[in-house]
Amino acid sequence: MASSDTPKEVEDVEEEMALAGPEDLIKHPLQNRWAMWFFKNDKAKDWCDNLRVITTFSTVEDFWALYNHIQRASKLPSGCDYSVFKDGIQPMWEDEQNKRGGRWLVNMNKNQRHHDLDNVWQEMLLCLIGEAFEEQSDDVCGAVVNIRNKGDKLGIWTRDFNRQDSILKIGRTLRERMNMPKSCIMGYQAHTDTISKAGSTVKNRYQL
Repeated sequence: MASSDTPKEVEDVEEEMALAGPEDLIKHPLQNRWAMWFFKNDKAKDWCDNLRVITTFSTVEDFWALYNHIQRASKLPSGCDYSVFKDGIQPMWEDEQNKRGGRWLVNMNKNQRHHDLDNVWQEMLLCLIGEAFEEQSDDVCGAVVNIRNKGDKLGIWTRDFNRQDSILKIGRTLRERMNMPKSCIMGYQAHTDTISKAGSTVKNRYQL
């Protein structure tokens, strides 16, 4: 209940909120609409058949409703991925928006899964949907977390690996937001290099 000192404008807003249903309250729109994808590795199916959209969202409130409802990345079985990409871009190398691009890759060991993984993934998503990369945000396609037995991986995907200045600015912002120690090297890999790799490692085009 409003006190006698409460301005009438505030009283009016409080009254409207009390009467309104959840769908009537104003939501905070994001600059882009995003889609969240889930991948579960079933070797009996084609790769594309293992990938499905969970839902799309375009407001802050809808993001948190989704994020707080789904299972944490650290609880997923090995071989599963979460991906969040701009709506209309599929989380695969072959997509027109991705095929000339690459990713900033953060590797985490198994011991970090239950202590650091969820926090790093959440911060990465907040950078993504909050357009933390500022003018470079147009170059960003999405983010992926891969849960694997040998160690988990997180990546920010960009659309063109030749855009060095933009890629380096994105990487520096990511390092700062995730508070990564200087001893931790973060590499940027082109998707074409990943596809054609001869061994188990891919050469970094850039690194920070």
